[in-house]
Amino acid sequence: MSTAGVLLAAGAGTRFTDPQHKLLAVIEGQSVVSRALGSLVEASFDAVAVVTGAADISQALASAGGEITIVENERWASGIASSVRCAASWAERQGHDAIVVGLADQPFVTAAAWRAVGAGEGLIAVADYGGQRRNPVRLAREVWPLLPHGGDEGARTLMRRFPEIVVPVACEGQPDDIDTVEDLRRWS
Repeated sequence: MSTAGVLLAAGAGTRFTDPQHKLLAVIEGQSVVSRALGSLVEASFDAVAVVTGAADISQALASAGGEITIVENERWASGIASSVRCAASWAERQGHDAIVVGLADQPFVTAAAWRAVGAGEGLIAVADYGGQRRNPVRLAREVWPLLPHGGDEGARTLMRRFPEIVVPVACEGQPDDIDTVEDLRRWS
C-alpha cells in the first residue's frame, strides 16, 4: 500500500496581521512552513506533496530538502476543501492508496505523529492529542470521492458524516496552529 504525505499550504492566512504571510514567519530559526514540512519529510512517506495557492512560499519549500511535489490549487480561495481535493486528485494520478494530510501552519506536529497516523487503521485515521482530534488525518482512497468540493472543512466533514469509519490514533506533540501574530509571539 502506497501512502503519500501532503501538507496544505494554500490559504491566504488573513488573520495573521503582518505584511509577510504567516507561513513565512520565523519560529525557532525556521519559517513556519519549513518546520512543518521538515517533520513531514522526516516521516518518510512514499511521496510528499505541498498544496500551494495564495502565497509564494517556493523558497521556504526549497530549503526543506527531500523530493517534494508542488501541487498548485487554483481554487484556494474557495476554502480548504479544494486543497484536500487537489491532494486526493494528485495522489490518485500518482497511484497512491492513501494520503496523510496536515496543515502547514502547525509547525509542532512531529514526524512521529505523521508516521503514527500514516500507519493508522481504517478508512480515516485521525491524530488524537489527549482527546483532542486534530491533524494529520489519513484518508484512504475509498473516501476521496466523498470529500467536499468547497468550503472551509475537508476531512472534518467526512468524520462527522461517517463517524463509524474514523479511527483515532494517539499522538504526542503540539497541534497548535499559527494563525495570528499573537500565536507566533506565544511560541517565539
